[in-house]
Amino acid sequence: MMAKIVKGKAFKGVVNYILDKQKNTEIIDFDGLRVKSKVSIIQSFVTQASLNSRVAKSVCHISLDFSAQDKDKLSNQLMGRIAHDYMKQMGIVNTQYIIVRHFDKEHPHIHLVYNRVDNNGKTITDSNDRFRSEKICKELTEKYSLYFAIGKENVKEHRLKEPDKTKYEIYNSLKTLVPKCKSWQQLTNELRKAGIKTEFKTKGNSDEVQGVRFEKNGYLFNGSKVDKMFSYSKIDYQLEQNARSHSASQSQEQSHSTSNAVVSTIGSVGSALGGLFDIQPGSGYDENEAEYLRLQRLKKKPKRKFGRQI
Repeated sequence: MMAKIVKGKAFKGVVNYILDKQKNTEIIDFDGLRVKSKVSIIQSFVTQASLNSRVAKSVCHISLDFSAQDKDKLSNQLMGRIAHDYMKQMGIVNTQYIIVRHFDKEHPHIHLVYNRVDNNGKTITDSNDRFRSEKICKELTEKYSLYFAIGKENVKEHRLKEPDKTKYEIYNSLKTLVPKCKSWQQLTNELRKAGIKTEFKTKGNSDEVQGVRFEKNGYLFNGSKVDKMFSYSKIDYQLEQNARSHSASQSQEQSHSTSNAVVSTIGSVGSALGGLFDIQPGSGYDENEAEYLRLQRLKKKPKRKFGRQI
């Protein structure tokens, strides 16, 4: 399963494309739209998009493509369920959308068009959407037992020649290390162990980082040329997410350990105090004598006098 994401300003072109009769289209699902005609669908999208004029590109068109080997198992119902899983994980909620299946190619595929201006006039973020999308596609491919068809994972690296051979070595290292690292320092150290040097591109004479490059075997590649998900901004986002997750996990563990320690301490103190105040019957203990002594102490207490003394 793969996703291709395209954003634009006009709904007319994309709606006409996905509902082209020559592609043997079938509408799988929709929400918030008047689907009487293409014109009514377009107008529904345009009306909601006008709620937020600050969104320059309110149109988002995503093509979800599957392997031809999964053709027999991919019913409209299943593809719709996969599409909804994808939308939920991408944060595409509370907005207008339409999901359409095309039958014009050998491999199964569906088209999702949604409004980036949601039902409340708020913007649906597209931050690092391609990086997030690739990760989600892999997860859904595994979840639904789909076939891994296209992508770098299926390249026969032993047949590659330079510089592509080195580029794929860098790709594999980044694919393994980026999800595990929590900072650029950690990542660069781990890449160095793999024989990969990291270089940062800055803006002019400032310290503001604009890009990253990786060098190995004398070949130098921009991160985005290795793969789109390995541009500086996307790696930086992933490292921040990793650090936050690690920090949250540590805080939870620390809180759990502290709670256990408090419970243990209370139990220990309780046991010690219990030992102090428990009367342990021994050879010299007499219950009657103890009661007699208690009554004697009460008799010796002076009586309180009430009222003003002169």
